[in-house]
Amino acid sequence: MGAMTKALALAAATVAMAASRAAAGDGFDVERLVRQDCGACHGMTLKGGLGPAITPEAVARYDDETLATIILDGVPGTPMPPWRPLLAPGQVEPIVRFLRTGDAE
Repeated sequence: MGAMTKALALAAATVAMAASRAAAGDGFDVERLVRQDCGACHGMTLKGGLGPAITPEAVARYDDETLATIILDGVPGTPMPPWRPLLAPGQVEPIVRFLRTGDAE
């Protein structure tokens, strides 16, 4: 299995895990979502892995709208999947805030 195929399989598995938790009725926990689901590709400390670092310093170059678009629509041609189908309205803003500050509050 090639590296891209493995990356896409990992991204698909991560999205499937998030979807199953949402279907189970779990409440929205932005820190858990970012650390576990995003961390699966971006590293558990968010300092990079399969995907680039998403620490506050790393995302500082993007405005909020760009970050939200990347989260919701993914990045074509990369393993970054679209999260729009899995997030309820209003959930992307807390994710962007968490990425900016490293704090779920």
